[in-house]
Amino acid sequence: MSAENQDIKGTYSPTPIAGKLALITGATGGIGRATAQLLASRGVHLALHFRSSAPAAGELAASLAQAHGVRAQAYQCDLGDYDAVRTMHADIVREMGEIEILYNNAADEGSIMGLHGRIEDVSMKEMENCWRVNTGAAFLLAQLIIPAMARAGYGRVVFCTSVAAATGGVVGPHYAGSKSALHGIMHWIAKNYARDGVTCNAVSPALITNTNMFANPTMEHRNLIPLGRFGQPEEVAQVVELLISNAYMTNKIIAVDGGMQPSAYA
Repeated sequence: MSAENQDIKGTYSPTPIAGKLALITGATGGIGRATAQLLASRGVHLALHFRSSAPAAGELAASLAQAHGVRAQAYQCDLGDYDAVRTMHADIVREMGEIEILYNNAADEGSIMGLHGRIEDVSMKEMENCWRVNTGAAFLLAQLIIPAMARAGYGRVVFCTSVAAATGGVVGPHYAGSKSALHGIMHWIAKNYARDGVTCNAVSPALITNTNMFANPTMEHRNLIPLGRFGQPEEVAQVVELLISNAYMTNKIIAVDGGMQPSAYA
């Protein structure tokens, strides 16, 4: 094969994630914790964000460091406070180095309205708080972190969104709207930073048990799922690992929902 043809066709070059530094927001929740455990087992160093559960975050960091020999530190931050988000980012970079993997996982669901809510039940304050944490903070972290990724020629950004972004879901319009907005942000980042070695994708879960948001599942919820069972945090974490380790996947939304939705949607 000529050098010119080789350049056109490209070659496969695996990109191991061991030794990379990842920031996981909402790291003490069900999905965040499962993802932290999986990535640590792959040798990824971890900056673990938490809002209020300091003992749980500290214990998680210590256990992962001991079990897997990775660096793991916990960082407190109210994601609704953008100055605090900037401070957290600066602290991580100073103490651990530039972030190479960003998993925007944290979410504020506000009031969970269920399957039969009414729009008048959502206050504008609740709407704004939800968007500030779910959309604004996720955008700000991407804005703070991606330039260093682009300079290094490597970066992985994953947004944890929701099937609610496509269906409206069972939490409420405040939550569904905030997650839908992340899809647009993800598509823009993926398109504009692909040539810089930065991939950007979204994992879109639905009805995942053992999480704060879905602590009380019902048969009515389960009947929505073709597989006939609820998902587990570890099953979402496996998809996050795929999106981080695969260098050819970008600009994609991957649903983890037991078959509720088509495999791809905007």
